[in-house]
Amino acid sequence: VVTATATGDSLLNICMDAKHHKKKPGPEGQLYGQCVLWKDNACCTANTSLEAHEDQSYLYNFNWDHCGAMPQKCKRHFIQDTCLYECSPNLGPWIDQADTSWRKERIRDVPLCQEDCEQWWEDCQDAVTCKANWHKGWNWTTGTNQCPQGAMCQKFKFVFPTAAALCEQIWSGSYLYTSHHRGSGRCIQMWFDPAQGNPNIAVAQYYA
Repeated sequence: VVTATATGDSLLNICMDAKHHKKKPGPEGQLYGQCVLWKDNACCTANTSLEAHEDQSYLYNFNWDHCGAMPQKCKRHFIQDTCLYECSPNLGPWIDQADTSWRKERIRDVPLCQEDCEQWWEDCQDAVTCKANWHKGWNWTTGTNQCPQGAMCQKFKFVFPTAAALCEQIWSGSYLYTSHHRGSGRCIQMWFDPAQGNPNIAVAQYYA
C-alpha cells in the first residue's frame, strides 16, 4: 500500500518535462488572459502565458490560420488548450514519454469533460483546416506550419465529424473524449471558474 501511495503522490502537482514548462509548479502572479485561471499554481511562466495568445507565437511557431483566419470563438478554445497544456500542474496521471527532439514528455488520453469537448467542436465546426492530426505531417519549410502538398482545406465539421474525433485526433491522442460532466471529479476541465478553486486537482488525485 505504501508504494501505491508514493507512486500516486508522485503524479500530483508536477510539471511535464517539455519545451517551455517550469521544473516545478508555483504561483505566477502575472499570467496573461485566458491562462489566468492557473495563476495560483502554474507550470507556465507569465511570458509563456502571453505567447499562448499570439498567432504563430515563438512557443511552437504554429499558425492557427493555415487555411485562412480562424474565427475568434474557435481560437479561444485553442488558446485555452494551450494554457491547460503549458500551465496545469494536474496532468501528472497522463504524462507519457515522448520521443521528440523538443520534449521528453507529453500527455496522452487526458479525460476531457464532455462539455469542454462539445463546446470546442461546436465553436470550431466552421473553422477550416487541412489536417486531422496537427502534431505531424506539416510543411515547415517557411519556418511555420503550412498545409502539405495536396491537402485540401475543409471545414472542421468535415475533417472532424464528431466532437470526439476533434478532441482525440487533433493532438494525436492527447485528449480522451468522455461522457463525464464538469464538476463530476472524473474529467479534466479546460475551462473553470478560478474563484471556485481548480477542479482538476481532485480529478488528478482520483486518477493517480
